[in-house]
Amino acid sequence: MQRREAFAAKLLVGAAGAALMVQPAFAQSTEEQEAQAANVQPETNEDVIVVTATKRASTVQDVPFSINAQTQEDIQRSNAANAEELSRNIAGLTVQNLGPGQSQVSVRGVSAGQIVRDQPGVKEQVGVYLDESVISLSLFTPDVDLYDLNRIETLRGPQGTLFGSGSVGGTLRYITNQPEIGVNAASFEINANMAAEDDFGGSLKGMVNMDLGDHAAGRFVGYFTHFPGFIDDVGPAGRKSTNDGQRIGGRMSFLLEPTEGLNLTPRIVYQDISTNGFNRQDDFIIFDNQFTGGGLREREQYLLLQEGFDDETMIIDLTASYDLGGVELTSVSSYTERDIVVSRDASALTGSVSGAILGLDLDTVDIPSNLVDTTDLEQFTQEVRLGSTGFGPLQWVIGGFYSKVDRAYTQRLPTEGYDAIVDAALGAGASEGSFSGFPYIMDSPYAANLTYDFTQYALFGEASYAFGPVIVTAGGRYYDFEEERDFVSGGVFSGVDTFIGDSTSSDGFSPRLIVTYEATPDLNLNLQASKGFRLGGVNDPLNVPLCEDEDLAAFGGFQTYDDETLWNYEAGAKYSTRRITFNAAAFYSDISNLQTTVDAGTCSSRVVFNAEKAHTMGLEAEFAARITDNFDVSVSGSYVEAEFDTTLPGDLAARTGIRDGNRLPTVPKFQMAATAYYEGRLNRNTDWFVQASVQHVGSRLTQPTDQEDNPRTFPVFFDYRGATTADSETIDLTLPSYELVNLSFGLRLDRGYEVSLYANNIFDKTPLLSFDRELSGLARRAYNIGQPRVIGITLRRDFRND
Repeated sequence: MQRREAFAAKLLVGAAGAALMVQPAFAQSTEEQEAQAANVQPETNEDVIVVTATKRASTVQDVPFSINAQTQEDIQRSNAANAEELSRNIAGLTVQNLGPGQSQVSVRGVSAGQIVRDQPGVKEQVGVYLDESVISLSLFTPDVDLYDLNRIETLRGPQGTLFGSGSVGGTLRYITNQPEIGVNAASFEINANMAAEDDFGGSLKGMVNMDLGDHAAGRFVGYFTHFPGFIDDVGPAGRKSTNDGQRIGGRMSFLLEPTEGLNLTPRIVYQDISTNGFNRQDDFIIFDNQFTGGGLREREQYLLLQEGFDDETMIIDLTASYDLGGVELTSVSSYTERDIVVSRDASALTGSVSGAILGLDLDTVDIPSNLVDTTDLEQFTQEVRLGSTGFGPLQWVIGGFYSKVDRAYTQRLPTEGYDAIVDAALGAGASEGSFSGFPYIMDSPYAANLTYDFTQYALFGEASYAFGPVIVTAGGRYYDFEEERDFVSGGVFSGVDTFIGDSTSSDGFSPRLIVTYEATPDLNLNLQASKGFRLGGVNDPLNVPLCEDEDLAAFGGFQTYDDETLWNYEAGAKYSTRRITFNAAAFYSDISNLQTTVDAGTCSSRVVFNAEKAHTMGLEAEFAARITDNFDVSVSGSYVEAEFDTTLPGDLAARTGIRDGNRLPTVPKFQMAATAYYEGRLNRNTDWFVQASVQHVGSRLTQPTDQEDNPRTFPVFFDYRGATTADSETIDLTLPSYELVNLSFGLRLDRGYEVSLYANNIFDKTPLLSFDRELSGLARRAYNIGQPRVIGITLRRDFRND
């Protein structure tokens, strides 16, 4: 840990410091390098964007399916600090913010519900990549810093053919700027901001590109960001802006060309994110609520213990390519190590279980209780592929993929003095006896160890052939997957469960067929049928001692869940001229065995069910126009109908929300964004610019069951501190729509400096992003909320003579 922090700090200081000193010569852009490497003819339109969504370089307009690419300029103009803020400008993309490093991504409405901290076996629905390296991890999608990115690609619809499992809804790719040979370049960025006029944040970031001779170059990026807090803790832990935090990290990459045609790009990526709390606004908690003369206000929470989150990530990868003459051989080797610690105040949960379920003395309810989850991940992936180059009518790629993931997850519930209380109530030795089969842990009413071993092999290929103006693309991916899991638990809250060698395996084939018609030089029409898949898994056992009989009967017995598959049918159009771009797509997705996460009632557990049938269908469109040489406007939007097409038997439909016609969770039906940008000349050395944007996100549901018996009445669980079981609260669990307005103004100097003043969420709205609950909402009810108004100023300098 200390070595890594020292490494990151040195990298940050070195990059930022060198950025202030280096004055480079003219350099070729990354887009031009990629286009030349793939023999893509450069276009006269200065706004052309080169992407690699098909494993070879192409323009956005030539990719034969729906894709969005946010360039470095787009990211800077939006003043976005993360993918969640950027997603509101991208049709069909939804990022559910559960705090830094814990967001969940969905595309086109394909969603299984909120995955929470104690579901480490659930698989992703959107594949996330850093260049060629897989970085997606269920629940813990890395919060990648956006500095010195070339672009972010959002590939809509299943991408199982080329990107495999986890891309059933789509793929999100962070593409970094690569080292450039023959160039000495640098940049830096300094930011200061304030959230809701209450807490300060800021960042310092830098990049250096160094020429290391005729055949080598290095690129070094370092960054430090302090996140401002905007949630106040009014409990005994007593801290204002309790959810502040920081992100520190860097990238060090090299480009080596030892012989003609051979390129080697080794890289090390390090990042550590830590926060002192979560973006949770409490609505009800047993310690302080409206029934006991208390009550919490907007952006407040009540804690007995300080919370925290830490995510340390190290990625080491090597991309190698060799030009064989008309064919390129590419190898991508990647090793990822992540250490994640989530520390939450579980006092309300533990106290409610103690007082209402176990019947312990009510004095035990006030004991501080800390839920600590740890995840240790090691992942190795290897991809080797052959692909055609050149301009011929036949283009193809074929390859193989291997992945090995070891994931160790632990959960502890340290609660000082709890063993003595249990022994006094249930008999001497009861606390230690509840750890049968698990090493005894003092004063921890629950403990669990889970280890996972995932292995996957795949073969894939895709080819396209141009029959005049008609291009036919066909491909497929065969996969073979195995998962083995060990589960051991102990403590008075657990069922003293031991499951060693639980396993599941699957194999299958995911095809794709696309027909493209080049109607005019400016207009392409596309038809597509494609299949995506999401690997199945093993459910964790229920916490039987906590379960009421009806919950145990309803949710017990669901040990494994099957692979989820999706067939996507799509028609799209892409139109582009020098001043206008319009892309649109209509799609229908038929989902089989949708893996749906549900809350198992009083069991304080989550279970994944397979919903036999579901669908999503909708429209997405993006329009951009250059009204004049100085004035740009853009509008993007999507409408998605995402529903279950099956009903679970008996009372399971009401308990899970899996009912024919019910909505799939977490995604809005309608989402849109509009942006206007204008720039002008202030004087002979200075340009000025202004940008305004409005973003609308429609209503959503956190879990499928939230639309059953909604608005829902939550009773008080037990008599405590003046609140009685006669009290109740009724809540509409549909998360309301919201609109955000952003505004920025800046100056750009001919010498390369740029300064901008911005206000995001200028009207200081409080978006409700998800409904957070403990013990099915009986112990605590809260909302994860979005960032308030943020006012900031950014200074940039790019030492390039382009």
